[in-house]
This record gives sequence, structure tokens and C-alpha cells, in this order.
Amino acid sequence: KRVKIAQNNNRNNRMNEIKSFLKNLNSFDLVVIVFFFLLTIINIIYCNRVEQWLIFICLNTCIISLVFLIAFIENKSDKEAWHIIHYWYVAPLVVITFKEIYFMIKPIRQMDYDYLFIQIDRWLFGTDPTHFLYQFSHPIITETLQIVYGTFYLLPIMLGVFLYRKKRYLAMDYAVFSIIYGFYISYLGYFALPGIGPRFTLHNFSTINEFLPGLFLTNILREIVNIGESIPAGTINPADLVQRDVFPSGHTMITLIVMYLSVRLRSRSRYFFVPVGSLLIVATVYLWYHYVIDLIAGFAFMVFSVWSGKIIFNWWRRKTGKEEFEYNKA
Repeated sequence: KRVKIAQNNNRNNRMNEIKSFLKNLNSFDLVVIVFFFLLTIINIIYCNRVEQWLIFICLNTCIISLVFLIAFIENKSDKEAWHIIHYWYVAPLVVITFKEIYFMIKPIRQMDYDYLFIQIDRWLFGTDPTHFLYQFSHPIITETLQIVYGTFYLLPIMLGVFLYRKKRYLAMDYAVFSIIYGFYISYLGYFALPGIGPRFTLHNFSTINEFLPGLFLTNILREIVNIGESIPAGTINPADLVQRDVFPSGHTMITLIVMYLSVRLRSRSRYFFVPVGSLLIVATVYLWYHYVIDLIAGFAFMVFSVWSGKIIFNWWRRKTGKEEFEYNKA
């Protein structure tokens, strides 16, 4: 009996140690760990299709370990530097994840669904929205919208900076969680229905600078976007190599989340995010990056993300003995 009691005590002690260790994780840490674990499982299942599967498994394992390490050190340290690192490590992870799925989606899914998106748009509007908007194109409009489109990754960062400077740490926790959770849900959509967008299917990608010119920065900003999507200038057959990332529109989804949070959190930044975000969403179609159905899906994914995200966030807060989030209190 004494042996059994000792074994039970040891087992309970180990469980308590594990629970105590897991309590170091914030909700956004949990999302990152779960998503990279999911990517690892997908890489294992499709190792015969994804050439870099072993590299990604090693990378994902390192990232998961790093997340645990950062969370642990931040909870044990009083230094603000670790507090900042814990919040902001997710920013480069978004880009890393984006590029990992670039190498996974096409070999796993092996087909694009642009024909479906085009059919839905034509059923909804009787025409192709990018062709309809083309009649209103003007270099000043194009320049403005291309600049706004280029601010996409900056908007979530700016919201975080506004909240952090105001020392609204619970709101900051929730905003970081909501944005990273939203990004990862949109990435699952890319797996479900891959597509390359109207600049390849409804327009001639090689002549976009000629037919949709800007003023000074448009071509430079377009090239930056193209590099991010693995099709720098001179790429042969860019439609075959471009990132499959149109459905849902992540630009629409994440921008709507940022706009929604800035309003619900009563941040003065909403006076910037709402007009700029609205222009950014228009830019996705005007600049030939997206079909309108992508935007509709982005809105639907945003609604689901905000609804389910708050449930998950507060569930983990309860599990870790922390204050739950409410918009009117954060």
C-alpha cells in the first residue's frame, strides 16, 4: 500500500508540475503550438508529396520549443524585454507560417479553384468585378490603394502598439490572440480551396503595370508583394509558382478583425483603422488580387473567428486562473 501511495503521489506531483508549466502559456502561445503541431501532422501524412517535409518537422519542433521557452522565461523574469518578446514573437511567425504553407498547399491539393470563384462572382454580379472596377481606374486611385494595400501587415502591429503604450495588457493579450488565431484560420481556408486570383485568371499578369499604372510607388510596392508571394520579377510561369492564398481574403479578414477590435476596445486608433481598413478591402479587388467571393468569405471567417476566439480565449484564461476578457472591462 505504501508503494502504491508513493507512486500515486509521484504521479500527482508530475501532473501538477505539467499543469504549472502549461500555465506559463498565454492563449496565443496555445494557438501557435496547436497550429504548428497540426502542420507537423500534415507534413507527416503527406511526406510523399511535400519535398521539404523533414525540414518543416524540425522547424516546427524548434518553434514549439521556443514558444514554451519564451513563455517560461517571461513568467519567471521581471524584465520588460521578455514581456515585449513574448507579445511580439508572433509577428515573424505569421510570415514563417505563410511561407511554410506555400510549399505544402500545391503539392497536397494539386488543383486550384479559381473557376469556382469566377462562377460565383458572375452569378452574384453578372460580370467580373475586377473588369467592372477597371472603368473607374486612375493612376491617383491606383497609387493610393496600392499604398494602403501595402499597410496590411502594419495594421495589427499598430493596434498592438496603441494598446501596449496604454498598458492595456488584457486587451493586448486578446488582440494578439485574435489576430494570430484569425491568420491561422485563414491559412486553413487556403488549404481547403486554393486559388491564385484574378490578376492571373481574368487579366494578364505581365501587363498589370501597363494597364493599371500608378504614379511613383505602385510598381515598387507591387514588386514587394510579388516577392512575398514567391514571384519576383523575371519569374517564368508565375501563375504556377505564386502562393495559393486568395480564399478567404486574409487581407479582408484580418483587417476587419483589427477594425472590429479597435472599435469594441474603444481605442482612439479606430479613427485611423476604420477608413484605412475600408480602403484596403476595396483595394483587394480594384488591384486584381481577389474575387469578391474571397471578401465575402473573409467576412464570414472573421465572424466565426471573433465568435469562437473569445470562447477559446476565456476558456484558457479560466484554466490558467486568470481574469476573463470582456470588452467593457479590458
